[in-house]
Amino acid sequence: MRKLPLLLALGALALGAGAALAGTSVATVGSSTSRLGTLLVGTNGHTLYVFSADKKNKSNCTGGCTHNWPPLLTGAKPKTKGSAVKSGKLGTIKRGSSEQVTYNGHPLYYYVADTVAGDTSGQDTKLDGGVWTVIGPNGSPITSSGKSKTKSGY
Repeated sequence: MRKLPLLLALGALALGAGAALAGTSVATVGSSTSRLGTLLVGTNGHTLYVFSADKKNKSNCTGGCTHNWPPLLTGAKPKTKGSAVKSGKLGTIKRGSSEQVTYNGHPLYYYVADTVAGDTSGQDTKLDGGVWTVIGPNGSPITSSGKSKTKSGY
């Protein structure tokens, strides 16, 4: 029974992260160093992920998928934080009435179980018909060994 309050708290966190970035808020993408190397983080400092089942500038994470993997949404053109993140790689795609932030064509997501900045618990998760990985400032997904994947699917 102790898992239920934790699941409810995590669900509220995911809902809050998505709701906070919808509307007029401007998303910021920065970088952070972790055991996996330098990776992208969102406005709240939490790790950003990409999904191998996505296509260039097209999200394939819909419905229930977004409960575990809330998209990074923005109400205006996203901004960069720090010198490692390249503004020319930032973009957006239409997601219903919102805009989802992309980096090098990869739609960006948070992971609901990452509860504090620096968590990378979603790394290499096989779920929803693909694999979830963190992404580096070069625009490529990063493997668990910390190496950038050269074949990103697009």
